[in-house]
This record gives sequence, C-alpha cells and structure tokens, in this order.
Amino acid sequence: MVSSEYERRIAARFATFDQDGNGYIDRVDFAAAAQALLAEFGTVARSDKGQALYAGAEAFWQGMAGIADRDGDQRITRDEFVTGAVKRLRDNPDRFAEIARPFLRAALRLADLDGDGRATVEDTARLLTALGVPADLARTSAAALDGDADGRVGETEIVPAFARYFTVPE
Repeated sequence: MVSSEYERRIAARFATFDQDGNGYIDRVDFAAAAQALLAEFGTVARSDKGQALYAGAEAFWQGMAGIADRDGDQRITRDEFVTGAVKRLRDNPDRFAEIARPFLRAALRLADLDGDGRATVEDTARLLTALGVPADLARTSAAALDGDADGRVGETEIVPAFARYFTVPE
C-alpha cells in the first residue's frame, strides 16, 4: 500500500480519538471515553474499576501526546496524529499496544461482568459502541476479536488487534 493511502486511513481513524469532534485530540477526549464506558456499564467513577479506567485513560493520553504532540501544546491535531502514527508507530505497533494496554485492560475489566478476565462478545460490542464505533461495526469487530470462537474476548486478543488497527495498513 502506498504511503498516502496509509496516511489517509490513519487520518480517518483520528475521529475515533476526537470524542468531542473539535478537530484535535486532548486529555478531555480520553476522559470523555472513560465517562462513556462508565455510563455504559453502570460503574461509579470512584470505584476501583472507575479509578483504573481513568488512570488508564491518562496513561494512554500521556503516551499519545509523547508520540504525536510535536508542538507541545497538549493537543494532537490530525496532522500530528498522522505524522505520529505513520512516522513513529508504523514499524512498531507493539509500542502503541503498550501505550494503550492500561486503558484497554481497565475497559475490559468494566465489560467483564462475571470477573473471569474476559468479556463476552456482546459486552465487547457494547464497549466499542460506547467508544463511538457504529453498532453494526462494533458487533462485527467484537465477533472478529473472538479468535478462538469461545464467545469471549480477552486482553491478549484486543490489545494487539487495537494496535494493528491504528498502525498497520489493511
């Protein structure tokens, strides 16, 4: 795939992070994602799961800002996002996975209603929908994440898939 096509796809993924649609990604967007997940799963922010989610969101924001916020204004523009993803993560999706892992781990804990360390495909779809993925795509994506077809999605399935989605050309 040519670089410009890859850059176009990465730019389209920018909207996933720009929760409020204001044209840039900032700490508020990560907090909004956490709030949406807490509301979807009826979890109180001050609970252990809520605090872990907010801490994961902050760690994710800090990691993203460190990679992509080139001018240090605590906002990531679409151009900074594309440049950060293309130039710094394309050849190392594992780095992106490690930045996202604390947030994804905490989000899965919210969706893991029986506490076995894995969320059902249905609850994974709820998680994705709460983050702004259209419902039909969320259901399809959640099912695809269930690599062993056991009806459950765990951290070992979602973290690498998330990293690939944002860093590797399809």
